[in-house]
Amino acid sequence: MSKFWSPKVKNLVPYVPGEQPKIPNLVKLNTNENPFGPSPKVIAAIQAELNDSLRLYPDPEGDTLRQTLAEYHSVQPEQVFLGNGSDEVLAHLFYALFQHDQPILYPDITYSFYPVYCGLYNVEGKAVPLTDSFEINPEDYTQPNGGIIFPNPNAPTGRYMGLEHIETILQANPERVVVVDEAYIDFGGETAIKLVDQYPNLLVTQTLSKARSLAGLRVGFAIGHPDLIEALNRVKNSFNSYPLDRLALAGAKAAYEDEEWFRKSCEGVISERERVTQSLEGLGFEVLPSKANFVFARHTEKSGENLAQGLREQGIIVRHFNKPRISEFLRITIGTAEQNDALIRGFQSL
Repeated sequence: MSKFWSPKVKNLVPYVPGEQPKIPNLVKLNTNENPFGPSPKVIAAIQAELNDSLRLYPDPEGDTLRQTLAEYHSVQPEQVFLGNGSDEVLAHLFYALFQHDQPILYPDITYSFYPVYCGLYNVEGKAVPLTDSFEINPEDYTQPNGGIIFPNPNAPTGRYMGLEHIETILQANPERVVVVDEAYIDFGGETAIKLVDQYPNLLVTQTLSKARSLAGLRVGFAIGHPDLIEALNRVKNSFNSYPLDRLALAGAKAAYEDEEWFRKSCEGVISERERVTQSLEGLGFEVLPSKANFVFARHTEKSGENLAQGLREQGIIVRHFNKPRISEFLRITIGTAEQNDALIRGFQSL
């Protein structure tokens, strides 16, 4: 702590990202990265941008990419907002849409950046408990609030909520923004983007980090009513007018132009997810139903912390959250078949 710090900084509790170890040859299943890599068309598009044009600023609005996303999701370009990863999109919406006189609502077990943004922007937050089976109960979100946000599928549980339940929440909160964070939607869920024209209070965020295999490129977006997008743009242009560089814009556009690669990647993850789930259940784990590229599991007899440490000693990294209600669970990213085989062998030895 320094005397030069602003007073607010002293009380901030920052987000802790998943470990990015520098040790080679690890089986790294802790940060939900896609094991199959991006489309070759993405690599080619980025390479094509490596020229003298890098001396020029990128398009501040990313119009070409916004048009691509609009066409892909059957909306208008003015309904699309771009950001430097979905985390930046989330940060801007907390500032632009959640500064009200009542607490925002989010699940008690969810993406841990939400309370961090509340602390950063002086937004009062209220954690709404998941059910005993770790599901979101839509009826719990009919109470007074200043906005609502939740991932679907939820993280770290992986549980998915159908669109009919999302509509229940939207209909109960017509005067407040409802944000559906769809970082993992492409691994078996149905996107709520198809509802944005029906509900002007709905904002849907997505990322290219997971299903599009571009975690290293940092591209996220939001889709919603143009009025919501204008609020985000006002904040963005008061913070950083150029959130996406030329390489990111080119690579992201190319990712949406290779549907075959995208579908094959998602199907590979889903297939391996089901295989890993069956294997874990055979080893005495309870595995929550997942529509994400990870599973959330606890052993019926063994400590989650001890299991995570035992895997680490074998060079296998998974995510353990030492938090109430989930301290016995492990969040395990779905890897390649070889990585998943190593994971199962690791558990068998413990």
